Amino acid sequence: MKLVLASNNKGKIREFRAILSDVEIMTQAEAGADLDVEETGSTFAENAYIKAAAACAATGLPAIADDSGLCVEALNGEPGIHSARYTGSHDDTDEQRNLYLLEKMEGVTDRRAYFESAICCVFPNGDTVTASARWHGTILYAMIGDNGFGYDSVFRPEGLDISSAQMAPEDKNRVSHRAQALVKFRGELKKYLETGKYHA
Repeated sequence: MKLVLASNNKGKIREFRAILSDVEIMTQAEAGADLDVEETGSTFAENAYIKAAAACAATGLPAIADDSGLCVEALNGEPGIHSARYTGSHDDTDEQRNLYLLEKMEGVTDRRAYFESAICCVFPNGDTVTASARWHGTILYAMIGDNGFGYDSVFRPEGLDISSAQMAPEDKNRVSHRAQALVKFRGELKKYLETGKYHA
């Protein structure tokens, strides 16, 4: 089946296609949509729904969205849903956001953090299929690694001695928050399709 991914993030597109290899993932552009949806939700799940619903309405196809981010315990859950605009601008680079986070963490000994991913798929008939997951770890004291994107270079997953930006993409795609959420989503999608409520 075809799903429109409500994202322009190249790293996210790569991960979705790798993890949901049995589904045809189309970008918004490939589906003929040019969307820049304002994320007005107060949770990752709400923002995922907002983005998926907009892409579904614009294309007439089932659309899937992920809203995800980094939550740092010592910063009361920051950057959270503001992860992509933590510095105040969507136009800033990952490096700028990471440096800003590291500045805020100066002198902080509690480095606990987790990535959270909320997945929502909206169908033209109004039905939704959702899933979510968290990936726990700690914040490093400097950026390390060249793989991944976002805050991967400052996040050390629980049980590992490397940052998530030092992981091979295929390894990260087995254990990350998005990987865990997408595996759950794949199971929920299968159950939904078996109900016969959606007809392509």
